[in-house]
Amino acid sequence: MQPLEHHTQTVLITGASSGIGAEFARRLAARGSDLVLVARRADRLEALAAELRAAHGVPATALALDLSSEAPGAALAAELDRRGIAVTAVINNAGYGSWGRFHDDDPERLRRMIAVDVTAVADISRAFINRLREHGRGYLLNVTSVAAYAPVPNQAAYSATKAFVLSLTESLWAESRGTGLRVLAFAPGVTRTEFFDVVGSTDADGGSRYRTPAQVVDAALRVLDRRDPPPSAVAGRLNHALTLAGRLVTRRLGVTLAAANTLR
Repeated sequence: MQPLEHHTQTVLITGASSGIGAEFARRLAARGSDLVLVARRADRLEALAAELRAAHGVPATALALDLSSEAPGAALAAELDRRGIAVTAVINNAGYGSWGRFHDDDPERLRRMIAVDVTAVADISRAFINRLREHGRGYLLNVTSVAAYAPVPNQAAYSATKAFVLSLTESLWAESRGTGLRVLAFAPGVTRTEFFDVVGSTDADGGSRYRTPAQVVDAALRVLDRRDPPPSAVAGRLNHALTLAGRLVTRRLGVTLAAANTLR
């Protein structure tokens, strides 16, 4: 596989208005990538796009879109075609979670979470993957979670959504072999972002030590820059060890241990 040249990329980033998404935007702009920034909050996107244009002289386009709406991939593709912007890489970073028993989840909040965390990731990946393969020098990076590697009681739906993203992305990695397209599922681990403000509980961190968005993005780009990136990777040695440990026990034991830590 050819070395990844960031200065030739036009990267679409979802969830770009804050946290890991905004950090990806800043790091990639510094490497010379053109950017398409997608999130719901237009004011934040416009401010970030202006910041990146001023600091790095790269084109940065802000597109406000609610990813829980119907067919976000088609909507983004049509708008970029209208503007004459050809995307060569995609980072599906947008997502949020919840904390508490599944039967207590608000049905509409649950629907929207699944729409953003699952449906939008699949829809945007499908809308752009043929374009990315035709370019043959870019990447599809889907942000998943350590929660993807085992059931997490009190985060039942969220961990399930991230398991979907992990499985989908690893399959796309295999399907894309030989096209020149890098495909990677990346699990940040517990990160200091607005995620826990949305979740509404710090209990969801499991007592883990927080990483910063900068640390997460550095780790993701190190993997992405390899000559032959793996289908998935996890940020941090401890997180990596935890995901490996989960494969060494039975499903029953794994979820029982997880319940002991989360159902308190």
